[in-house]
Amino acid sequence: MNIVIIEDELQAASRLEKLLMDLVKDCEVVAKIDSVKKSVRWFESNPAPDLVMMDIQLADGISFEIFERCKVKAPVIFTTAYDEYALKAFKVNSIDYILKPVDRDELKSALQKFDSMKRHGSHTPEMLQSIAHSVQMLMKKYKSRFVVKVGEHLKTVDVDKVRFFYSQDKATFCVTDENRSYILDYTLEQLEEMLDPEQFFRINRKYFVRAGAIQDIIHYSNSRLRLVLKGSADNDIIVARERVQEFRQWLDK
Repeated sequence: MNIVIIEDELQAASRLEKLLMDLVKDCEVVAKIDSVKKSVRWFESNPAPDLVMMDIQLADGISFEIFERCKVKAPVIFTTAYDEYALKAFKVNSIDYILKPVDRDELKSALQKFDSMKRHGSHTPEMLQSIAHSVQMLMKKYKSRFVVKVGEHLKTVDVDKVRFFYSQDKATFCVTDENRSYILDYTLEQLEEMLDPEQFFRINRKYFVRAGAIQDIIHYSNSRLRLVLKGSADNDIIVARERVQEFRQWLDK
């Protein structure tokens, strides 16, 4: 198996190479690369390896930039020190990752998974598509606060303090943990691109809700659900029927 290691820490790269030589039969590390720029140049001028071991943070940038600059025609196992939230993208898309410093057993497990994917007919284009989707999820920046007008003053509202968003009379409002309501300069459609889907779910055309804001869930007619939200007197907050299954999956994390 021909393997490329992309890692900017010399000691980490050498240790990873030794582990691979120990775990993989007939393994050859054909290149050890320490930057985005050198990686792009290598992939453009060499045949695709069987596997790439890639650190996310490199000396000259984020390794995801490699995918934007050239075609990587090989499956990738990432090594990373990213936080738990970022790692969810890899779990969801069946892309392996290993926390640094690399543990032998974790590397062995990742290699076994890679071998299983090959034996069960998982093709490189499909794996690359999953990688691309993971990259998009990790690179996307979600809104962390809003600026709102309060009388003649401006105030910031942190998104993690918002219970839910709703639209009324062509205006959009957010309701906070303090039961304060503020008008926003965005439509719900715009918010759909700004809000972290892990945190907020659009239950219908009028409401975006956070799980922690849900006080009660009641079965309603036509296989729908009715929600009771903290800080809301609206008795007609209904999860649209076509969204019920997805909503239940979102809650069941």
